[in-house]
Parts: sequence; C-alpha cells; structure tokens
Amino acid sequence: MSSERDWRGALTGRLLLLLGLCLLAGWISGQFGWAVAIGLGGYLLWLLRELLRLQRWLREAQSEDSPPPDSHGLIGEIFDSIYHLQRRNARNRERLQAVIQRIQDSTAALNDAVIMLDNRGGLEWWNPAAETLLGLQVAKDTGQPITNLVRHPGFAEYFRRGDFSEPLELTSPVNEQRRLQLQITRYGNQDHLLVVRDITRIHLLDQMRKDFVSNVSHELRTPLTVIVGYLETLLDHTDQFSPRWVRALQQMHGQAQRMQNLLNDLLLLARLESTGHPAEVQAVALEPLLQLILNDARALSAGQHTISLEVDGDARLLGSEAELHSAFSNLVFNAVKYTPAQGRIAIRWWSDALGGHLAVADSGIGIEARHLPRLAERFYRVDASRSSSTGGTGLGLAIVKHVLLRHDARLEITSRPGQGSTFICHFAPAALASSTLAPTPQRGEGQGEGVAY
Repeated sequence: MSSERDWRGALTGRLLLLLGLCLLAGWISGQFGWAVAIGLGGYLLWLLRELLRLQRWLREAQSEDSPPPDSHGLIGEIFDSIYHLQRRNARNRERLQAVIQRIQDSTAALNDAVIMLDNRGGLEWWNPAAETLLGLQVAKDTGQPITNLVRHPGFAEYFRRGDFSEPLELTSPVNEQRRLQLQITRYGNQDHLLVVRDITRIHLLDQMRKDFVSNVSHELRTPLTVIVGYLETLLDHTDQFSPRWVRALQQMHGQAQRMQNLLNDLLLLARLESTGHPAEVQAVALEPLLQLILNDARALSAGQHTISLEVDGDARLLGSEAELHSAFSNLVFNAVKYTPAQGRIAIRWWSDALGGHLAVADSGIGIEARHLPRLAERFYRVDASRSSSTGGTGLGLAIVKHVLLRHDARLEITSRPGQGSTFICHFAPAALASSTLAPTPQRGEGQGEGVAY
C-alpha cells in the first residue's frame, strides 16, 4: 500500500512540475495554451517511446535474464518490476518443472501403467508401462478414445456405466497370457486416471488354488463314499456289537457325513467359479421353489420355529433353478440353524422399480457389525464352536455370494446382536421375467433390520 502511495506521489509531482514549467514558458512567451499543449505532447511522446522500448525488449529478449532497457523515473521502476516478476516466474517454472520431472521419472519407474484421460476418455498422457501392458504408441494414439484401443466388451461397458467403485479384470490386448486389473478414478474436471496392474501371477495362483481344491475334492469323494458305505453297513448290524462300539460307529458316521457335505460344497463352489454365468437360463417360478424350501426348512426345524412365506404376484426370475435353489435354501437353513427355539423366520419376495428382492429375516442371536464385511468369505466363521455344533461348513454364504454374482445380483446383510439378522438378495430389473412390479417397500417391509411380520 505504501508503494502504491509512493508511485502516485511521484507521478503527481512530475505532472505538477511539468505543468509549472509549461505555465512559466507560457508566461514568458505570452502563449499559455500552446506552452501547455507542447509540454504535455512532449511528455506523451516520451511515454510512447518508452513503451515501444518495453515492447521491443519483451519481444526480443532471449531469456528472463536479459536486462531491461535503461530508463528513469516511473517508467524505469515499471521496467525493473517487470524484470523482477519475470525472474520470479522463471524460478517458479523451474521449480514446477523439477516437480513434474520427478513425477514423470517416478511413474516411469512403476510396473503399473498410469494413463491420464480427459472427461470423454481421450488419451492425454501415459507412462512407459502402458505401452507394455496395453500397447499404446505416442505417435498415433494421443487423443484417441481409450475404448478404441482397449476393445474388450467388458471394458467398454465398464467405462460407459461410470461406476468405478470396483476394479475390472481382463486379458491384455497385447498378450493374451497376461491378466490385467484396471481401476479408474475421477479427478479435476471429470477427467479420468486409469491405473492398470499386471495380476497374472495372482490370477495363476488363484487358478492353482481352485484346481487344487477341485482335484482334491474329487479324489477324496470316492474313498469317503466307500467309508460311509461300510459304516452304514456296520450300523445296520449294531446288534452284533457292544454298545461301546456302536457309539463309536455312530460318531464316525456323523463326521464322515460332515466331510461329505464339505466336499459337496467345495465341488459346488468350484463349478460356480469355473464360469461367469449359468449355462442354462430359464424363467424360474419362485413361489413353488420357495414353497419347496419352506417345507424343507420346517422339516429341519422340527416344529421349533415359526416360519412364514410371502410372495408378491406371479414372480418369475431369469436364471438357473438349481443354483437359485442352492442359494435361497442356504439362507433359509442358516436362519433355522442359528435361531433359538420358538424363534420366528420370515421369507419374502417382492419386486419394484429397482428390481426383485428376496429377504430372509430371523429373530435369532444376531451378528456383530465387525463380522458383516467378511461374512460371505469361504470358511469364515463368526464363532467356530457355534458352527461346529450346527454342522456348518463355513461355505454356505460363499455359495450364496457366487450364485448371486453369476446372476448379476448382490447380497445385503443387516444384523444386530440379540435382535436377529436380515439377508436380502437384490436382483436387477432385467432379471425379472414377470411384468408386475409392486411399489417400493418402506423400511420394515422386508428390507429393514430384524424380522418383518
């Protein structure tokens, strides 16, 4: 502020001095008007000359270090201020250029591809790893839409949908033996940052795990069947054994059957993971399917629970009937197993503008919130002793999760200890074979916490 006052004072002082000299010359010559006009005109010509020198210096200066033309007074201060401003901007540019260079060097050292896209998906910049993983070429691919270069249908749909909460896995367009994971993040003015990671090793390890589980399950199935068969034969002749041996045979038979259930679940998971979608898709009538599961659940409950079923309209769902039966029965049977006697279990199907929904709600012991994110992982147990007492394998909800993924659906779990649990399967509107859609239910009508009755 003081600098601004100094400039104004200097400029005012010079103008007053010039005006005084002009008035003095006019008084001497008797031509006040001409004296003032000539004085101000000369001053304007001098200003114009200095401005032309400034323009020539700015145009012809080879670098920011080129000194400004010599001048004095207010114009000289302007020259010096512009010169210092240029030097400061040059230092800032050098510092920013150094930061940019470090970022480029660090991204060039990454094994992961980093690609900058504009808000329409056009390629702007990428690191060398992108050329290796995706085959991008600077000379001809700059500005091209990413969907023109990565032509996988899954990626085109992934980019068009705009939901980047989960990464996408696909084969490399350069090498089919490579497996890539793509993750897009929005930033700035709806621009996109695409990160591509080579997960071939992880994919191969996961495939080895699946093959190992599948092969071992197949190899164990035959000897286990033989063992169970002989145990059943021996149990048919318990009158020939002492009571001590009968109890041992019964325990062996029970554990062998539990092992059979585990192998069957492992083989089912292996089959579900082998393909992305069901081989045979049909319009599955849900009311008879759920009625069959209800009858099995009542038999499992042996009259100790109150189990109800409600199906809205003529519900039909596109999918595999066997897989849907497996998923829905797992949810209902789990509710029976983990709900104390005299408890209530409600099964409900409804559809609305958001799609179809199956809710299985119970008044059981409930689950703590910290367990919910991992509940659908294979072999994950909230309480190992409780699972052992109910005969669980730890694979039921994993099977449910994979069946729903194959049907483009998702599982929602809400629970509170002591207040029961609610498991809801959400299916997209495209999966509904019936045309009747009910209004969207409010919380407490099959989609809230606890049991809806």
